[in-house]
Amino acid sequence: MAFDGTCVACLVHELKEQLLNSRIAKIAQPETDELLLTLKSSSGQKRLCISASASLPLIYLTDSNKPSPMTAPNFCMLLRKHISNGRIVDIYQPKLERIIHFTIEHLDELGDLCRKDLVVEIMGKHSNIIFCTEDGMVIDSIKHVSAQMSSVREVLPGREYFIPDTMEKSDPLSVEEPDFIRLLTEKPMPLSKAIYTSFTGVSPVVAEEVCSLSGVDSSVTPKELSEDILKHVYNQFNIFFLAVKENQFSPAIYYDGKEPKEFSALTLTHFGGYAQREFSSISEVLETYYASKNTITRIRQKSADLRHIVQTALERNRKKYDLQLKQLKDTENRDKYKVYGELINTYGYNLDAGAKKLEALNYYTNEMVTIPLDGTKTPQENAQRYFDKYNKQKRTWEALSKLIQETGDDITYLESISTALDIALTEDDLAEIKEELISAGYMRRKFTKKKVKIKNKPLHYISSDGFHIYVGKNNLQNDELTFSFAVGNDWWFHAKGAPGSHVIVKSEGEELPDKTFEEAGRLAAYYSKSRGSDKVEIDYIEKKHVKKPKGAKPGFVVYYTNYSLVIDSDISHIKELS
Repeated sequence: MAFDGTCVACLVHELKEQLLNSRIAKIAQPETDELLLTLKSSSGQKRLCISASASLPLIYLTDSNKPSPMTAPNFCMLLRKHISNGRIVDIYQPKLERIIHFTIEHLDELGDLCRKDLVVEIMGKHSNIIFCTEDGMVIDSIKHVSAQMSSVREVLPGREYFIPDTMEKSDPLSVEEPDFIRLLTEKPMPLSKAIYTSFTGVSPVVAEEVCSLSGVDSSVTPKELSEDILKHVYNQFNIFFLAVKENQFSPAIYYDGKEPKEFSALTLTHFGGYAQREFSSISEVLETYYASKNTITRIRQKSADLRHIVQTALERNRKKYDLQLKQLKDTENRDKYKVYGELINTYGYNLDAGAKKLEALNYYTNEMVTIPLDGTKTPQENAQRYFDKYNKQKRTWEALSKLIQETGDDITYLESISTALDIALTEDDLAEIKEELISAGYMRRKFTKKKVKIKNKPLHYISSDGFHIYVGKNNLQNDELTFSFAVGNDWWFHAKGAPGSHVIVKSEGEELPDKTFEEAGRLAAYYSKSRGSDKVEIDYIEKKHVKKPKGAKPGFVVYYTNYSLVIDSDISHIKELS
């Protein structure tokens, strides 16, 4: 979700409660586009992190510190000169813009009391931190924006500060019903887009929520709606933003399994399918959300090389598999040539010399067949030619059948590694997958060093009924779980016909309740290629019936009898243990 105006409003409310009248004790600039302010108040010390990063602009209260460069950058030195030991006397947000103003009271060089503004603009790649005089002149900014960079607004020392209104959006907190309806009906676009392009600080997610609350399809255009429906949409819009006016915020993160999907300062009812975790602070939401997002992003970046190796091998094997199937199809008529040879030996004794064909009764089917002949050869030579052709195609069929099985197994194996890469959450997970690829011959070990011992544990959950459930994160862990960790009466789960994790439920000799079966099935569905599906078929069986064929690849098992259940892949209510 965009760091939109509602989140900024929630943050301003929080900062006012905690930072008003606090003094700026320390100013640091740990990154070229980031400030870290240490503030002291009667309630104790607080740190405010402000980032104007083009990829991840943020502002939030934090307990953690960051190392600063030995020599402070110029912007940091300027702030220290002017507002070090200054007092924050006001924090406000103009309209519902993604902008926060900090009004700071301090003593100038002559000892006179004066005020300055530190303006934080959270606007994607245009984000900035701008230091201004009380009357709105730019003293300096963390990013300089010249006329060559922007034709809308220069951000340079000595220029006047103003908020560029490039899209002429209205304030959602003060819009009246007639103006609301007029603004929407003027735009020939879907309703949700018309909402977020008409009002400041409204993100696409908030626009979807307004449509959902109104019970209106967000894809229809406003002109298709009657005036009564548009009035209803306005009422829901007004109710939603009344919470912003009254500071009735409910910060939360919405999770798709373990992955944070969205965050919001207000409840999003149309996200009912996701697990919701509520927080008392929007700063905690931002820090948690982006820390989790950064972890997932970092792991995906680190796994890029492994993904490339797996994807390349998959594409090569799929092409090979298709070619082998095509070649196998060419051998489908091999038995016909054997019959032709037999019929020539049976009926060819009365053929005329140089005959081009033989019409004979096929005694296997009781049908007449016409057999093409080579007129330069004897009947015996023609028969032998067909027998040779049959034997050649039979050998080809036997060899291809074996190769197709091997290639199919390779594809399934590589797909299981691809699924393991999707599941991976730590560098140890990637290291274990890399070791597996080296062992399987898809990668070479660098520097010929010995095999690294990786201490990596499977995922551990506990069911609602108190049974311990373990989930393998890759093929090596799957084998370890199933054939070393699990005992005969433990239960084994796996998504049917899809690459995924082995899931083991420790039964401790007891009979499992139905709910535990369902929760283990959900885990098997979630940690498989079928993640996200509403209906996933799961095979489950006691571990003692699961076997590993001799010479099979890691993670491969066979079983000849099993139970099945169909379940969704929502694991949000299953407790994970560390």
